[in-house]
Amino acid sequence: MSLLILFRHAKSDWTADYSSDEDRPLTRRGIEASRRMGVWLAKAALVPDRAVSSTARRARDTLSLAAEAGEWRCPLKYDGSLYEASAISVIDLLRRETSSRTLLLVGHEPTWSSLASLLIGGGSIRLPTAAMAGIELEGPWSEVQPGEGRLLWLQIPRVLP
Repeated sequence: MSLLILFRHAKSDWTADYSSDEDRPLTRRGIEASRRMGVWLAKAALVPDRAVSSTARRARDTLSLAAEAGEWRCPLKYDGSLYEASAISVIDLLRRETSSRTLLLVGHEPTWSSLASLLIGGGSIRLPTAAMAGIELEGPWSEVQPGEGRLLWLQIPRVLP
């Protein structure tokens, strides 16, 4: 079995000075939420073997702040294909995964909510900013199929201390 953790980037600052959507930074609230989620994941003993983020600044910063606060010791990678990805293209990325049992992906809406719903076979999951969803997948990554996952948990930062 494999565990996929979908981590939606934290709240971004639409009023900041940035040159492109990919450069939009986090708000103070987003910074704090990223840190809280990183600590929560560590305390829950769910630190991933590997973490991969979209290359958008808000996603990269969400991952680095969470990893630092939670003292994660896993490799952090950045993949431009996660920016503006479709749920199906993320499933294709998962099928190429070979090196982890627990994989964390940091990305964007509406893809993350659509992907979570697709993997578990329906429903209407919505990941608010800085939320994480843990989805258990049977078999190897190479055989990931829609509808074969099981939602184990959904954590949002505002309920954490």
